[in-house]
Amino acid sequence: MRSSVNTSLEYCNPVIDADFADPFVFKVDGWYYAVGTSGSEKGLFPMMRSASLNSWEEVGPSLVPPSPALGTHFWAPEIAFHGGRFYMYYSVGFGDKGHRLRVATSDCVTGPYVDLDIDLVDPSRIPFAIDPSPFRDVDGSWYLFYARDFLTPYGDSRTGTAVVVDRLVGMTRLAGEERIVSRPNRDWQRFMSERPIYGGVYDWHTLEGPCAAMHDGRYYCFYSGGRWETDSYGVDYAEADSPLGPWRSGTGECPRVLHSVPGKVIGPGHNSIVQAPDGQTDIIAYHAWDTAMKARRMCIDRLEWTVAGPRCDGPTWTPRRF
Repeated sequence: MRSSVNTSLEYCNPVIDADFADPFVFKVDGWYYAVGTSGSEKGLFPMMRSASLNSWEEVGPSLVPPSPALGTHFWAPEIAFHGGRFYMYYSVGFGDKGHRLRVATSDCVTGPYVDLDIDLVDPSRIPFAIDPSPFRDVDGSWYLFYARDFLTPYGDSRTGTAVVVDRLVGMTRLAGEERIVSRPNRDWQRFMSERPIYGGVYDWHTLEGPCAAMHDGRYYCFYSGGRWETDSYGVDYAEADSPLGPWRSGTGECPRVLHSVPGKVIGPGHNSIVQAPDGQTDIIAYHAWDTAMKARRMCIDRLEWTVAGPRCDGPTWTPRRF
């Protein structure tokens, strides 16, 4: 099917009014595609398609179920294209008891994606790793940003889930050059006080959902922090001169890019970035709860690059234009 050009730039959030958490939005051959953590009754990782970001249709499930021994929770898929093939990165596991990073591949953007039976990080060394996000640098090199747990504080950092990056080799192996992008160090990033985990009890803080971008020669890694079921959840970022850092993270008392709006939008986060149909405007796609907390739905808003750093004019809930 060929894409029909939709010149309308109007939208109103949520643009996908259904359970569609951790949305990854990308563009291939004139079509926008979205894939995210969604209900398993529609198959693994249902994919949506749009000509202009504001109206979406379902394509179907994209991932062929791998071995059930890997787990029952499938989270946060993202897709990269390299060497004529599409690669889907995702995590699978048994909830908080363990998650591993996996990769699947397909000849077609919509799948089916078949798991390659590869653990990108050793689960015996890192038992909980989630939210893999591939990033292609201007020189063609690929990197994988992801989130994983740290039990030992360092400097002003706190115990919990943090964002790291490593170089990808051949799209299916990490180079073993892991670098820390950002560890939690602020109260707004608290996930739970006195959390029982790993055989102990911790004041647990969380950063997750990384998304890397480059602007004016600088690298930015957006991440979500806090607890995903609450109004503390929001989006902030770190910045660096190269993908492997060193990275400088935010030190503010609230997320700078996206945050809750009381009575309107709760817990906006886990974003991706794509260009609008005009080919110039950057759009941030993210999920957010409605006020009834029934589901995390996909929203979009304009991403602005200001002298103070990236900012968003959202989250919005009324008709807008981009």
